[in-house]
Amino acid sequence: MPTREYRLVVEGELSDSIGVVFEGMTLTREEGTTVIAGAVRDQAELQGLLQQVSALGLTLLEAAAVEAEATP
Repeated sequence: MPTREYRLVVEGELSDSIGVVFEGMTLTREEGTTVIAGAVRDQAELQGLLQQVSALGLTLLEAAAVEAEATP
């Protein structure tokens, strides 16, 4: 099963120390939010990421699969 890219947006700008919880993902801070992005192997891994967001008491603003750009 191929991996799929996901983008989670949470409220607030996460510190690097909290960001280590999302190992393997890229964190980008943007105007009061943090974008957590990266490859997710399966639904179980996605659920794990969402559970981490919840366990940290973060407000999830968006969760979306990122469509791969078509190459000509």
